Amino acid sequence: MQSTLLMKQEQDYKRDLAEIRSMMERSSKFLSLSGWAGVLAGILALIGAYLAYYLFLFRPEMAVYGSSDLDSFELVKLFTLALVILVLAVVTAIILSYRRATRKAESIWNPTSRKLLINMGIPLTSGGLLILILIAQGLMGLIMPMTLIFYGLSLFNAGNFTFRELRYLGLIEIALGLMACCWIKYSVLIWSLGFGLMHIIYGIYIHLKYQQ
Repeated sequence: MQSTLLMKQEQDYKRDLAEIRSMMERSSKFLSLSGWAGVLAGILALIGAYLAYYLFLFRPEMAVYGSSDLDSFELVKLFTLALVILVLAVVTAIILSYRRATRKAESIWNPTSRKLLINMGIPLTSGGLLILILIAQGLMGLIMPMTLIFYGLSLFNAGNFTFRELRYLGLIEIALGLMACCWIKYSVLIWSLGFGLMHIIYGIYIHLKYQQ
């Protein structure tokens, strides 16, 4: 009888510890990011890469040292395509994360989410400014590698405030960006792997592990 009582007390103690740990994690990490948002972002990235390569005939290997045949109109089309893809991905992520936070009776805008945005924003802003410089210098072929590298840095930082798997995704994006720098000819394909396939795999993994 006494041993049974001790076992019950131990189970209650473990359950209380698990609840305390869960509360501390929720207070220090933003866990409302939707896995499906990653999947949709990956699909949008694949569509964007396909349109840039086959519709707009963007060839990075021809645009490394200012030797690109892109005129200003084609450049505007590529920039518009990238902007549309980015806006759709961000809006989708916000909507799905907001819906998830609402179902959990949590606020999507809190001190943790602000820290998350700041830590993502610094590398992304730096990368964006560098890309503008590359465009001004005519070094179009380096844009895709740089987007992978700086995006990877932002994800690595963000992993401190949300799912830790995001840090691993960030490291993968950085590695792919460095590979794209070495093989500019295949940078569209490598970019598609990073922003497309890796996002889809990450989103499905997060959904199955944390959000079912």
